[in-house]
Amino acid sequence: MPDKNQLLTLGWREWVALPDLGLPAIKVKVDSGARTSALHAFYTEKYQLDSVDMVKFLIHPIQKNYDFHVECHAPIIDLREVSDSGGHKEMRYVIETSIVIGTVSWPIELNLTNRDTMRFRMLLGRRAIEARAVIDPVASYLNGKLRARKLYQL
Repeated sequence: MPDKNQLLTLGWREWVALPDLGLPAIKVKVDSGARTSALHAFYTEKYQLDSVDMVKFLIHPIQKNYDFHVECHAPIIDLREVSDSGGHKEMRYVIETSIVIGTVSWPIELNLTNRDTMRFRMLLGRRAIEARAVIDPVASYLNGKLRARKLYQL
């Protein structure tokens, strides 16, 4: 495990990129209380490509903007039962993708769920940051702000 001084410091909310999914900017809530990470998907469709189970999903990457969406595709690595913060269980597709925070990148697992009613389109859970980052719970955007509207050319 890296020395604490070598770990990335995250605020309770950060801007990240998910380049494998074509998402140059998405605001996330960093949540050490959540074991897994969740990404907004208001539509999902399973399909096969060269005998690989894939998922197509649509996401509203910009908070409060329901007109703009991005279509993403990723291999399905699992279908898991996940409990939300209210204790409700649902089966969710799980994908793996690269996350970029500041100048650092690594692979993470994300489960897909509709987060339209939530304040953040993505929740970054503790399994995605363990041994890589520490959280400063009073800080925000310690790794820079991305201009989502500009990056999505809106």
